[in-house]
Amino acid sequence: MMNVLPIFKKELRSYFASPIAYVVLTIFALLSGYFFYSLLTFFSLNSLQASFNPAFSQGLNASEWIVRPLLRNIAVTMLLLMPAATMRLFSEEKKSGTIELLFTYPIRDWELLIGKFLAALALYAAMLGISLLQLLMLRLFAPLEWGPILSGYLGLLLLGMAFLGLGILASSLTENQIVAAVGAFGALLALWVIGWSTEVAGPTLGPILSHLSIINHYDSFAKGIIESKDVIFYLNFTILCLFLTLRSMESKRWRG
Repeated sequence: MMNVLPIFKKELRSYFASPIAYVVLTIFALLSGYFFYSLLTFFSLNSLQASFNPAFSQGLNASEWIVRPLLRNIAVTMLLLMPAATMRLFSEEKKSGTIELLFTYPIRDWELLIGKFLAALALYAAMLGISLLQLLMLRLFAPLEWGPILSGYLGLLLLGMAFLGLGILASSLTENQIVAAVGAFGALLALWVIGWSTEVAGPTLGPILSHLSIINHYDSFAKGIIESKDVIFYLNFTILCLFLTLRSMESKRWRG
């Protein structure tokens, strides 16, 4: 366990020593800022209309009109950006040949994996922090319901862990970063849209597809409801991806 922290620090430095962290953070800041501005403008226009006609003011609150759609849009943005954040974690080590050198160090495979995973998670947390600053600014002008906000961010954190787990798994399977990014995005997109077929899949297959949908489990968090089945799904999904990554690392170690 002592080796996890040095690996975490090394990977975090590697993120900011390359353009990846800056590009990912900049793109996220621009996209989330655009979503926030658009939702805030729409809410302001409806608030202005409600000031002339009180009938429009029913159900008009910042949490429903701004916060919930913003968090949902952030989830979509993470679907696009997380594969880019994880694509280099193992594929770069394989391509440069440093993965063999790491295997000669007195470091366990799981320590290496957890260190890299935590570094990616720290970058993800920084992205969530950017969006949280936007809500803190909104708080200066409109009252917010912090319960749904906190549960929404908990859902985003768990969703992001699942994204990162699958992205790291894809990175461990190839030496090409682009292939890792595209493969992770394709798998995540498939798990995202698989729930769209639940209504036409029938009473037997429909619930299975709904359960496998990686975004369906986030809906309760966005509504301010924390259900154990959703938390367990994300944790199990993340652990499964990390377990398969360990098996991939062991295969690489024995093949040389």
